[in-house]
Amino acid sequence: MIKNLMLRGLPALTLTVLPLLTAAPAAHSAPAQTRVATAAEPAGVRAPPPLFAAIDQLPVAAEHREGYKRDLYKHWNKGLNAGDGCDTRKEVILTEAVEAPQVAAGCKLTGGSWRSAYDDVV
Repeated sequence: MIKNLMLRGLPALTLTVLPLLTAAPAAHSAPAQTRVATAAEPAGVRAPPPLFAAIDQLPVAAEHREGYKRDLYKHWNKGLNAGDGCDTRKEVILTEAVEAPQVAAGCKLTGGSWRSAYDDVV
């Protein structure tokens, strides 16, 4: 059995480990050069805007919740403490709260406040 394992496993192990042990080509070892913009660049090429400026450029549409049913997403588990009634979603809500919401029986959440990562507003 050991002999069969060695005969089958050693080549597979060699093929797995060998690429990790070989040196990278010299072309990849040189540091990347910084691109410098020139006047010869074609019109319309511009640097990307900062995050908040880019978000401000996004169109705002009316909310449509048709077709969304939370029950379709069965991956919410029982959370860290299955006895408290808080699933993963509610635990994240509690963890990320700036001002913690009230937690009632069955982990029913009311109140609280959160900071928006998109516009930095609470």
